[in-house]
Amino acid sequence: MMKMNDYIEIIDKKLDEYMPVKYPENIFKSMKYTVTLPGKRLRPVMCLETCRMFGGNFEDAIPTACAIEMLHAQTLIHDDLPCMDNDDFRRGKPTNHKVFGEAIATLAGDALLTFAPQIILKHSPNMGAEKLLKIMEEYFHAAGAYGVIAGQVVDIESEKSSNLSTYAALNKPSELLDYIHTHKTADLFKLALRTGAIIANATEEQLEEITEFGQCLGVAFQVSDDILDETSTFEEMGKTLGKDKAAGKLTYTSLYGLEEAKCKVACMLKKSYDIMNKYNIDSLVFDEIITGIKKRVGN
Repeated sequence: MMKMNDYIEIIDKKLDEYMPVKYPENIFKSMKYTVTLPGKRLRPVMCLETCRMFGGNFEDAIPTACAIEMLHAQTLIHDDLPCMDNDDFRRGKPTNHKVFGEAIATLAGDALLTFAPQIILKHSPNMGAEKLLKIMEEYFHAAGAYGVIAGQVVDIESEKSSNLSTYAALNKPSELLDYIHTHKTADLFKLALRTGAIIANATEEQLEEITEFGQCLGVAFQVSDDILDETSTFEEMGKTLGKDKAAGKLTYTSLYGLEEAKCKVACMLKKSYDIMNKYNIDSLVFDEIITGIKKRVGN
């Protein structure tokens, strides 16, 4: 059975292989810079493990897994820009716009959005047209105005309590928060899980099960991130902390407090385990991911 580090090693090697630096060099260097920053590779790992878990050949899912990591990197590049969260550090290194400038960083994010699906199409010879179309549909839904972009927009517009009335349909702060967590974080978790399952020829019922699991895990991960923004250190997180609070962002800790946020993480992780047990999801890798989130917040 594959372990987390086995998958990470494969992903890191393939990301480097899929991203040669060509002319014009600056854009490719900028794209590759953030994609290959050392990280947990949670999303591509989940894609590969889900494919294996449902009886597929995880190697068939490698291009899709790497594309999802590229999409994740795109969200980080744009999230860090001065017009968004204005962060100087990511994973302990200067953010993309600090190295390459705002214009190239913006273009690098744009380029990754289209570069990633090309990787899937170019390097997935064992998948037929029908399956590739399903993967593309999942990718573009998660990447666009119904997915991470929606989450980012509402996240920005929820800063300071005066903006909370912007959304009449989501006029409760708790509903806004659920919307942000679902789209900013859980959507990419679900993308990884669902595409891995599709590649393995999972049934519709199995797709529903793994989607439910991804929603729980994604929300738990984001709430743990909210907690760490207040309790962790730069050395541990590799980025500037306390910015959410200073900006008046709507987070789980700002709405409910630190202790309630920790309870929420514990509750969502228990629910994730319950879903695994209910649907006989047997995975040491998912156990390791859940344990890792627990340790992040000291639960």
